[in-house]
Amino acid sequence: MAKSSTKHVPLRLYGIRNCDTVKRAQAWLGVAGIAYDFHDFKIEGIDQASLERWCAALGWEGLINRAGATFRRLPQPDKVDLDQCRALALMRVQPMLIRRPVIEGSEILLAGFKPATYRQFFFV
Repeated sequence: MAKSSTKHVPLRLYGIRNCDTVKRAQAWLGVAGIAYDFHDFKIEGIDQASLERWCAALGWEGLINRAGATFRRLPQPDKVDLDQCRALALMRVQPMLIRRPVIEGSEILLAGFKPATYRQFFFV
């Protein structure tokens, strides 16, 4: 992951509108004056190429949200012996399994929201 030294890098924030963590990230970006496009997983889904790119950069373990209700509701056989191939297939079919938000730009890719991490990447 590369750091960005500008607030004007075109960004896309991936998530769902009613997610509290996504809302906190959106509020943080708004206060910081950082523009972004929003991609709603529930409405638009997610393509395989994005998932593969994110997994290559972050690892599938850092991308899948094991703490969420969607993961907890998965049938036990889907959770056992999970590997990248199976995790990608699950996230493709059920984008709610992806850790939110994912923020992607030309020099940044983050999953989840931590204000300190956002400060580090946006204000070098």
